[in-house]
Amino acid sequence: MKKILVIGSSTIDMVVKADKHPLPGETVLGGNFLMNPGGKGANQAVAIARLGGELTFVTKVGNDVFGKRIIEGFRKENMQTDFVFVDEDNPSGAALIMVNAAGENCIVVAPGSNANLWMSDIEQVQNITTAAFILMQLEIPIETISIIAKNAKINHQKVILNPAPAQHLSNELLQGLYLVTPNETEAAILTGISVTDDASADQAAGYLLNKGVKNVIITLGKHGAYFKNKELSFKVMAPEVQALDTTAAGDTFSGALTVALTEGMNWQKAVRFAVEAASISVTRMGAQASVPFRHELSY
Repeated sequence: MKKILVIGSSTIDMVVKADKHPLPGETVLGGNFLMNPGGKGANQAVAIARLGGELTFVTKVGNDVFGKRIIEGFRKENMQTDFVFVDEDNPSGAALIMVNAAGENCIVVAPGSNANLWMSDIEQVQNITTAAFILMQLEIPIETISIIAKNAKINHQKVILNPAPAQHLSNELLQGLYLVTPNETEAAILTGISVTDDASADQAAGYLLNKGVKNVIITLGKHGAYFKNKELSFKVMAPEVQALDTTAAGDTFSGALTVALTEGMNWQKAVRFAVEAASISVTRMGAQASVPFRHELSY
């Protein structure tokens, strides 16, 4: 099986579920409080581990109680922690998450140690060039991401970027990407095109292809996902489920998709696999806690 390198963030998520998200200045009485491991990089790494991918995960935590809890969680997932670096000067990252009655979330992230995952750390990772796929997100420094993507292009490695939280990306970075996986909001920020239906999803994907990205998947929440490259375009519908919490659905999708690609699935099968995994995740509370295991998927 081809190797996967995930480079990204780890946080502790603090989650409150309430009927609605508060308006500015409003206090809303919520329900249960949950505290569990999260962070886009860690969520995607856990998804890969649970779905059977050959994983190396690179992240950075603080030398604090949260950092220790994060590392303990990775070990429980049977993930190697050789390249979980410890920041002695900054706390671990934390995310404050509010989930409404429809399962929709709003999130504020304090990056903490994630903002200090630099190339000096990455250079300590052994056999970095042996990974067939490198999966990254945007909760670590963009400078680190750009250098990794540039080096990966030279080494003929395939870079998958989940561009979240969305920010401006340079043309140079986009030109080196094998795949980007934005949701509708992130696609609109990246392209300036409001994604409201299949036609606008196709237009936004085409914009990114013209920037040099080889493949684009725009995730559409309960409506599935839209794929496009220079030769092919299609949509995969999501099964109807009762959503409890959409936190980490996109991360589950990205992790599952990467596993599918390392197993040689074609694009249609890989996207169906990822949509199914993400659809299971939204029926459960939490980030990593919601990620399904391989036996729960149909293939």
